[in-house]
Amino acid sequence: MLTKNNNNMKSTFYKLLIFAICCFSSSNLFAQKFEELAQTPPMGWNSWNTFQTNINEQMLRDMVDAYVSSGMRDAGYTYFVLDDGWMAMQRDSNGSLVADPKKFPSGMKAFADYVHSKGLKFGIYNCAGTHTCAGYPGTHGYEYQDARLYASWGVDYLKYDWCNTDSINARDAYLTMSRAIRAAGRPMIFSLCEWGNHGPWLWAKNVGQLWRTTTDIHAGFAQDLNNGNWTSFGVLHILDLQDHIRQYAGPGHWNDPDMLEVGNGMTYAEDKAHFSLWCMLAAPLISGNDLRKMSPQTISVLTNKEVISVNQDSLGMECFKYYSFDGIEIFVKALKDNSLAVCFLNRSSRQQNINFDWKEHLITDTVSKLDIDFNKNTYVLRDLWAKKNIGTTNKPLKQTIGSHEVLMLKLSKVN
Repeated sequence: MLTKNNNNMKSTFYKLLIFAICCFSSSNLFAQKFEELAQTPPMGWNSWNTFQTNINEQMLRDMVDAYVSSGMRDAGYTYFVLDDGWMAMQRDSNGSLVADPKKFPSGMKAFADYVHSKGLKFGIYNCAGTHTCAGYPGTHGYEYQDARLYASWGVDYLKYDWCNTDSINARDAYLTMSRAIRAAGRPMIFSLCEWGNHGPWLWAKNVGQLWRTTTDIHAGFAQDLNNGNWTSFGVLHILDLQDHIRQYAGPGHWNDPDMLEVGNGMTYAEDKAHFSLWCMLAAPLISGNDLRKMSPQTISVLTNKEVISVNQDSLGMECFKYYSFDGIEIFVKALKDNSLAVCFLNRSSRQQNINFDWKEHLITDTVSKLDIDFNKNTYVLRDLWAKKNIGTTNKPLKQTIGSHEVLMLKLSKVN
């Protein structure tokens, strides 16, 4: 009986051990990415919004130089990302991707080295489907081979799109590429660009560092753009789709409402509002303009370090909509050190006057654990665009805000 009991105990032990191993393996099934990357939202530049596939090595080298000379790098921008159209139309005889020799006569490794020589990190694009959105070779079936190639070139960031993916499972496709990047051994930010169709915020936290939440943006503030068989969204439309998923974002895993359109045709006020809102959303800040031709106003928007600091705050909280009435909306974002950012947005077509008595408002939020009573504590108000203090919460805020304009404040607690 003693032997039988011992055997039963051993049998039970091994069953439990196998069960525990299976559970551990299952819980780590999606733990593929390089966890140390993107502890704050990535900042960089991408070629698509302005140039689409019309890129070449010399133009891009000039863009890298402008990236540095304009002050973008010093403001915190790090990644220089090539989007669709960098590759030849066919893989080579070994099945490897090839940089288009006409566009990149020096080869992709040489271009990556140039980017790195300027103190920047290098990013590249491909697609989970059989072909990219512009018809170039996709990665489906070549995930590990492509990841090894990118690693050999010194790639630091991969944007991975979702065109030509009929019958492909999104979760499986992105997990496979995430594993391939890990196997290649070079830390790369993995940007999932499947347009939010399959709720990536629910499953991609351990697969990549950021995931697109909507279709493509376009350079319109309050209007969408009909492209025939699909529609690209304006800034306000994309903004409206973010609030219900804010709880899924944080250090190392970010909701991505798409790239910035600052400097691409909106008004100065709209550019400031767009940039402010993306900073409040803790969104990746990936500019998409022609860096060689930036106006002083565009540079002033993209390099405003006080506004950028809200985006890069280490707490990693996404804002929430606190108030909405008659075209005025107020967004609140918790920051480290018990401070907060507050952004007043006038999305209406007319100028509006604000008279906001802080003492009449409690600010609470279950996600960020905010619980602020301005009757108990006083905060200094810092206007982040005017770059000056404008009073405290002891007095009502009275301000005029133009159409499509913002007032962005940082509130610091008075000890």
